[in-house]
Amino acid sequence: MPDQLGEADAALWRGATTILAANWTGTHTVPSRTLYPHQWSWDAGFISIGLAHTAPDRAWRDLRSLFEAQWPDGRVPHIVFDPGVTERDYFPGPTFWAGEGGPVGSGRGNGGRPNGNAGGTPDRTFSAPAGTNGGPARLSSGIVQPPVHALGAWTIYRRAPGHAAAEELRWLYPRLVAQQEYLATARDVGGAGLSAIVHPWESGLDNSPSWDEALAAVPVTPDVLRRYARRDNQVVASKHRPTDEDYARYLTIALSYRDGGYRDADLGPRHPFLVECPGFNALRGAAELALARIAEVVGADPAVHRARAASITRLLVDRLFDPETGMFHPLDVRTGRRNPARCVNGLLPLILPELPAVQVASLVAVLESDRFGVSARMPVPSYDRTAADFDPFRYWRGPVWSNINWLLWRGLRTHGQVELAGTVRAALLDLVRGSGYYEYFHPGNAAGIGSPAFSWTAALTLDLLADPDPPA
Repeated sequence: MPDQLGEADAALWRGATTILAANWTGTHTVPSRTLYPHQWSWDAGFISIGLAHTAPDRAWRDLRSLFEAQWPDGRVPHIVFDPGVTERDYFPGPTFWAGEGGPVGSGRGNGGRPNGNAGGTPDRTFSAPAGTNGGPARLSSGIVQPPVHALGAWTIYRRAPGHAAAEELRWLYPRLVAQQEYLATARDVGGAGLSAIVHPWESGLDNSPSWDEALAAVPVTPDVLRRYARRDNQVVASKHRPTDEDYARYLTIALSYRDGGYRDADLGPRHPFLVECPGFNALRGAAELALARIAEVVGADPAVHRARAASITRLLVDRLFDPETGMFHPLDVRTGRRNPARCVNGLLPLILPELPAVQVASLVAVLESDRFGVSARMPVPSYDRTAADFDPFRYWRGPVWSNINWLLWRGLRTHGQVELAGTVRAALLDLVRGSGYYEYFHPGNAAGIGSPAFSWTAALTLDLLADPDPPA
C-alpha cells in the first residue's frame, strides 16, 4: 500500500485488494462471482493493471492464462471457459459457441478444432514458439474484445521490472504481436486500415446506442430466444440489462459468425454486423504504443509499433471523426454510414498521444458539455445525458463505468489536461468510496448497479490510488 494514502483511501485500497483476492481462482481472476464465472479478455487486461500494484505474480499469471487460449490465427477469445463451471451457470457457454462441430478450443494437437473453424481454413496461422498452446484444450468463445493486454503487461513490468518480469514480456510479446496482426489484417473488412468488430460484444460496450442502426438491419433468427434461454436477467434486474430484442439480435449475429466457421476471409458479403468502432481502434493504437515499450525490453524493433499507432490515429481522424458533433462515431462497413449517437467510445481516442490538437480540444469540450457533464460530483456517463433515449440503468446506455473513466483519465493526462483529469479521478474514487466496487453506477444518484465486488472496478481503483500522476 502506498505510504501517502490517508485513512479513507487506505480503506479503499484494502477493500479493492480483498475483492481481487476473493475473485482469484488459482489460475485467473473472474470479473465477479455472481454473473461472470469465467475469464473475460479485456477484464483480464484491466485486472492485471491493478494486480501490478499488489500481486504482480498473479497479474502475469492472469495474462498467461488468457493467452494460453489464443487461437492459431492470433485472435484472443473474449471468454475462456472454466471447465469447473457448469453450462447452466452461464450463457452463452461452450456448447453455444461450439455448435455442431465440437468444442471451440485453442492450440494445435490439443483436442480442439484447429482455429475453432468448423471445417473452415484459418486466415492466418499463429507461428508461436513450440509448446505455446500445448496441453489440454482451452474452451473459448470465437469472438474478441478490445486489446488492452499490452498496456497491462507494460504496467506490470513498469511497476516491478527485473529479470523475471522481462522473461514474462518475452513470452507475451510474440503473442501480443499476433493479436495485433490478426486485428490489423483479418478484421480490416473495410480495407482502410481500421479493424471491424463482428459483434457488439466485441466492443465491450454491448448495448451502446453506437450499434442501434447496424443492429436494426439484422434479421432476427425466428424463435432464437426460445431455443436459447438468457441467464443474465435471472441474476441481475432486467431493467439493468440489454432488452430481449437486442439479445435476440446478439444471438443471431453470433450464430452467423459461428456457423460460418469463425471465418474472416469473406465477412463482407455474408455477415450481418460489421462496424469500425472508435474505442476499439483507439485501444489498438494504444496497444501498439505499449508494444513499442515492450519491444525495447525484449530486443525487438519499437519503430514498427510506433508507426502503426500513428497510422491508426490518422485513420481514426480521417474516417470516424465528425466535426459537427466534435466526436468520433462508429462506421457501419456495410452501409458506409457513421452512427450519429454521441457515445463514450467516441471519446476514447483521447488515449492516443498523437491525436491532433484540434480533435483533443474538441473532445475536451464535449467532456465538459452538458452532454457528458464530467464534474467533481460525477464521472463521465456512457451516453449523451441529453439524448431522448438516455437510460441511467441500462448497461451502456447511460450508466458510469470505471474502466472507461480510467482510460479517459489517462488520455487527459497524456494531453496535458491535468485539472480535468484530476476531476475525473477524484469523482471516480468518490463514486467507489460511496457506493462500492460495482460493475457500473447510476449517473444521477451514484448507486451501484450490476454485479457487486467487480474485479476491474477494484483493480483500477488501486491504480488510481497508486498513480495519481501516471507516466506517459
